[in-house]
Amino acid sequence: MPRNIVKAIRSSGLSIYDLLDDRPDLFIDHKSLEEILAAGLAGLDLSYPLRTRSKVLKSKICEILGYPIPKSFARTQPRFPGQNFDTYVQVSNNLQIWNEEVADSRRYVVIRVDGRGIVTAVRVISGKALAILDTTGTLTHKYQARSRAPVVESQLVSSKDTANVVDRLLDIRPRTRLRFLSIRAVYKKLMPLVGRKLIDLGIGQERNRGWALHKAVCRQLGMRDSADEGQFPDVIEQLLEIKLQTASTIDLGLVCPDGTDPVADRPDVYHCDVRYAVFYGTIVGATVRLDHLVLTTGADFFTFFRRFEGKVRNSKLQIRLPLDFFS
Repeated sequence: MPRNIVKAIRSSGLSIYDLLDDRPDLFIDHKSLEEILAAGLAGLDLSYPLRTRSKVLKSKICEILGYPIPKSFARTQPRFPGQNFDTYVQVSNNLQIWNEEVADSRRYVVIRVDGRGIVTAVRVISGKALAILDTTGTLTHKYQARSRAPVVESQLVSSKDTANVVDRLLDIRPRTRLRFLSIRAVYKKLMPLVGRKLIDLGIGQERNRGWALHKAVCRQLGMRDSADEGQFPDVIEQLLEIKLQTASTIDLGLVCPDGTDPVADRPDVYHCDVRYAVFYGTIVGATVRLDHLVLTTGADFFTFFRRFEGKVRNSKLQIRLPLDFFS
């Protein structure tokens, strides 16, 4: 598949600046992008001054992905708008992002070079997954919300999906229809989780609770692969973001639910198209009991929830990458 999509990009005549919302078939998924760039960049010599290095790298990436090399590279954000990614060359594991926020909808290509400037490894990571790696508190929650009234029962806020989801995923592609569920169908499948108890590992274990819920949700949706790799949305196959609330404030991270930015791995769908499954729970002994489920599209999110802003970030972000990041 990677070779086929590169060939298709090359014959399309599109540039790295052409968006692919009308050509999602040319969008390279997360894992394939990492595979293609890791193979194509391996051994590349980047021992140049910064500006020259940047041009050499971007030119090589264009060549690898099948795009024509522009006469000059525009200062866009991200640098590769069509495939929605930025590049960072790293000698150490201290990733620095200057003068812009980490974007949940963006992909980050992190390229490891050795002491001689030779590329040794490539990793592609989403903004959401990158934010999770921050242990310093530098990346605070930008968007937060809480329900407008106390949640005392489960509710399907959105009676139907957004028009974009209906047009692209429910009507046009018959084969997808067998796998992709409407929001009503998702609600029906997830409701049996209400009343169930998850093991609670204690204070500071919110992420582990989230993993447990993620696995349970995937099982309810009939999915075998329940891996949570920090992508947005959590269950990309069903455009489903999962929240487990034992407190009233919902941390939305870097994504505004009713936003119109494209999803990192799906240029044909947008943040407002994503479905939000918000489970309200109560800690009971060593368990979390799931009391209620609120399911809504991002477009309708703020009809049920009230938005307020989180803290402001610094202009320079530093994230210490794990030692096994490139493994």
